[in-house]
Amino acid sequence: MTPVLSRRALGRATLARQFLLARTEASVPEVVAHLVGLQAQTPHTWYTGLWSRIAGFTPDRAADPLVDRELVRIAVMRSTIHLVTAADALALRPLVQPALDRDLFRNHTHGRDMRGLDVDAVVAAGRTLLAEKPRTNKELGTLLHEQWPDRAPASLAYAIRCLVPLVQVPPRGVWGRSGAIAHTSAETWLGASPDPADRPSVDDLVLRYLAAFGPATVKDAQTWSGLTRLREVVEGLPLLRLRDEDGQELFDLPDAPRPDGHVPAPPRFLYDFDNLLLSHADRRRVVTDDVRAQQYEPHGPVPQFFLVDGVTAGDWKVRRTKDAATLELRPFHRATAMDEVEREGERLLAFLAADVPRHEVRTTSPAARRP
Repeated sequence: MTPVLSRRALGRATLARQFLLARTEASVPEVVAHLVGLQAQTPHTWYTGLWSRIAGFTPDRAADPLVDRELVRIAVMRSTIHLVTAADALALRPLVQPALDRDLFRNHTHGRDMRGLDVDAVVAAGRTLLAEKPRTNKELGTLLHEQWPDRAPASLAYAIRCLVPLVQVPPRGVWGRSGAIAHTSAETWLGASPDPADRPSVDDLVLRYLAAFGPATVKDAQTWSGLTRLREVVEGLPLLRLRDEDGQELFDLPDAPRPDGHVPAPPRFLYDFDNLLLSHADRRRVVTDDVRAQQYEPHGPVPQFFLVDGVTAGDWKVRRTKDAATLELRPFHRATAMDEVEREGERLLAFLAADVPRHEVRTTSPAARRP
């Protein structure tokens, strides 16, 4: 008989693999490799994701490897910027390239400009321009437009973004610093090209996904990677088969941690694009109905959530002035136990606003449940 995991146990298993049940002592590159990258399209919010997962984390532990090219920010899974190791920048991009091809050629805005275009010639020209120096999308598009004046500069730049593995170069993404959103190719930045002999398979990608996010359905793996038709891949792997309480078939690594659903889950703060929130088709192992009930503005700021007992229990934001920083906690329910959350919030605020002399953690009234 196929074992059944409760939603609570399913959540605990994923939290354990995400280092959100207990912080890890591993290095930042080791954690980033285990997680198969952190979603990182914002310059700095992902530092909170590392702080919540790594014991004693300080910003320099991620900023220094980013400057030293041990870590890079590059579009991989779901055609989205992720923080990955240098090795994964070269290895993962070819595996998820079909998702980026789909993003480009089916794109409502840019896809039409690809029709009849000598894409290989555009890619070659783009690589040459980026090898000269890192360039912004606007600069790259303008230069390519000089050669293809009948195509929109933004579409030409987007073609390079989707067809060439582009690294967003520092100081962009370095804690406490800012800079233009400039890119060069991964090969130029890292001084290496993908080695076909060392190229991992989609099988390897699925196994790594399960190690960091499992147990999971086939649809979960497809949502995370942006790839399709993974059923036959999953079926061919030596995986444990389980079911969730709704009867959905789950797959997992036989020896992966699956703690009991009653294992304590301490309060944790997630950042706006935290992998935990975006890497499953069915997010109910962590995301409660209260999140949908808030009806957050779809084009407004992306909310940041805190977890209580392993699930989303409220949202948070930091307000700063030159002299003070306030962490505002907004629980979804009055019954939510906030003492531990506030203590964890004090530690988070000390991390996020170390340069500000006065700190305050403030819990507001529970969020109104909108109709």
